[in-house]
Amino acid sequence: MGRNETPASERIHIGFFGRRNAGKSSVMNAVTGQNLAVVSEIKGTTTDPVYKTMELLPLGPVVMIDTPGIDDEGELGVLRVKKSRQVLNKTDLAVLVVDGREGMKEEDYQMEQLFQTKQVPYVVVFNKADLAGEALRAASKDAVPGSGLWVSAADKTGIEELKNRLGSMTPQKQERDLLEGLVNPGGLVILVTPIDKAAPKGRLILPQQQTIRALLDHGCMAVTVRETELETALKTLGKKPELVITDSQAFGKVSAMVPEDIRLTSFSILFARYKGNLRQAVEGVCGLDEIREKDTILIAEGCTHHRQCGDIGTVKLPAWIRQYTGKEPRFAFTSGTEFPEDLSPYHLVVHCGGCMLNEREMEYRQACARQQNIPMTNYGILIAHVHGILRRSLEPFPQICSLLDRAGT
Repeated sequence: MGRNETPASERIHIGFFGRRNAGKSSVMNAVTGQNLAVVSEIKGTTTDPVYKTMELLPLGPVVMIDTPGIDDEGELGVLRVKKSRQVLNKTDLAVLVVDGREGMKEEDYQMEQLFQTKQVPYVVVFNKADLAGEALRAASKDAVPGSGLWVSAADKTGIEELKNRLGSMTPQKQERDLLEGLVNPGGLVILVTPIDKAAPKGRLILPQQQTIRALLDHGCMAVTVRETELETALKTLGKKPELVITDSQAFGKVSAMVPEDIRLTSFSILFARYKGNLRQAVEGVCGLDEIREKDTILIAEGCTHHRQCGDIGTVKLPAWIRQYTGKEPRFAFTSGTEFPEDLSPYHLVVHCGGCMLNEREMEYRQACARQQNIPMTNYGILIAHVHGILRRSLEPFPQICSLLDRAGT
């Protein structure tokens, strides 16, 4: 996959934070060399986070995020500050922009403490160097010893140094293989991709695209079919597939068609392993067996999309859960960047595969559940569990499958 086509979830996320009118938007525009965010002398111009995917040397593919002021006021201002803090949950590198004429204020110190608490690498940038005197520059060294950087978004002073500083702070991400240990060169893999009203018109969803690309990298042969053609494909193909990967919502039908001697899993399970949350999802699904009448289950999705009739998150999952448990739990739903910090009202969290979320965001959501002792699983694991095929769907991952033996599932 070329760099320009790198999914946002695989890019380094750089967030620009600071008080209103510190020049966050101007500094970000100067770093990118593009006018991506609206700038104004009026405080609070940025009312919602602004995202832009681009190439930024020496970093490579990045997502730049401009955020509302951390000192915003009023009822709407509180909501905007909350949005800024939500952005931090997905931020790999943070830039704290301070008005150099005013220096560090209480809100800046609080934000810096938050960076440290969440272990986000950051740099403090004193903007408006062209308007500040030497006395202010000297004072900044005492406020932020060794880490402050003076720039001017207006005349581009220090911008190149800022880019280099960000480049040196870039987190070293381990190269991961989506299909590690699952396929061999020349092997045949069948991908089952239902095309219903919820499917995007004219294209495949991101997990399907990434899986096909990974199969090509492994030198495998990929056959993509709908569940309605799967049985015919299995009969007519001259070679036994070494793996079948299905969309989770077709798990029940597909499992009945695929012979037991052919390994079977889902895109959701595959990506849970890829993002490092498969173990927690398997352990968390046991929480479904503890659900009682009127307990609340949170169903969370990492993206936002138009809900269709028969939507998997709001319609199919609740129906399967009711049928499996024989109970009438309550359901709450979140999507996109909305994910509650306080999970105490919920007895179980069921999350999508998270293909649109970066690694840090998923780690944050998992940590919220772990720290609050709330079971958290994902779509694929739960659907396999309610259909009685969880063990089969995990057989391609022996270490994870062993968790079922220890849990007596």
